[in-house]
Amino acid sequence: MKTALITHADCLGHVTPDGHPERVARLQHILHALEPLDLNRVTAPMAAEDDILRIHPADYLHDIRAARPTDGFKQIDGDTFMSPGSVDAAFRAAGAVVRAVDMVLGGEAPNAFCAIRPPGHHAETSTAMGFCLFGNAALAAKHALDHHGLNRVAVVDFDVHHGNGTQDLLWDEARALVITSQQMPLWPGSGRVDEDGAHGQILNIPLAPGSGSAEMRAAYEGQAFPRLRAFQPELLIISAGFDAHQDDPLANLNWSTGDFAWITSALCSLARELCDGRIVSTLEGGYDLNALSAATKAHVEELMKAAT
Repeated sequence: MKTALITHADCLGHVTPDGHPERVARLQHILHALEPLDLNRVTAPMAAEDDILRIHPADYLHDIRAARPTDGFKQIDGDTFMSPGSVDAAFRAAGAVVRAVDMVLGGEAPNAFCAIRPPGHHAETSTAMGFCLFGNAALAAKHALDHHGLNRVAVVDFDVHHGNGTQDLLWDEARALVITSQQMPLWPGSGRVDEDGAHGQILNIPLAPGSGSAEMRAAYEGQAFPRLRAFQPELLIISAGFDAHQDDPLANLNWSTGDFAWITSALCSLARELCDGRIVSTLEGGYDLNALSAATKAHVEELMKAAT
């Protein structure tokens, strides 16, 4: 079986103002970079309303729908915008992670990558922020737990910004281990080590500005990987942000494209050991187009190697 690539053209319909870092070109460059790869290409379905209600209350869903502009843009917060196509894009992004979980747990694919936007890991229970509308990674976890009946799911988030939304949405979820590394200090300002969840199931790994490969690898080998082994997840979800790249304009970590290959390969090895290789990865950040496309391709190529 092949790695599944799940995406939809509707995700290109989420348009942001000129100069905004989270732009249509991000997904266009990623899809172009992945075009030569031998992947199982899957069209993302539209998420059902019940899927969104696993993580967000009905009032929030109503407010997101009501905020959809008929033309131009609607500003949700300081850096989050909606265009006429944003709601459909967000429902496709959520539908992609649900489909990915169904495929991987149903034996249709060994692992999957969701090439989607808007991203999700900053969307809190009732707050859209940080370019994000729905909490895609948290939704994937809750769908696996509640719909498929798993007992333990792990989320690993290596985006350079803290996944405050995933942390908020899974704060009380004892069945979900959340491991997130992030540059600190950096927006959104959360992600301290003492933010450890209602059940001690959240591990935050702050990384200093200017640090790079050595510090990241030591942190994952010393903290993240032992916690994953101790937790014994039945599914691994990756929030795959590529803005820790040394060329990214929004942060100050110095990861190379090879570092993203390394961390993906290591997570694939752990998934083989712990959960029959079952991984669902979903796109988060990454804003230098060349670095983003190269790092995403390296990430997917490691998923492909693990699938063989």
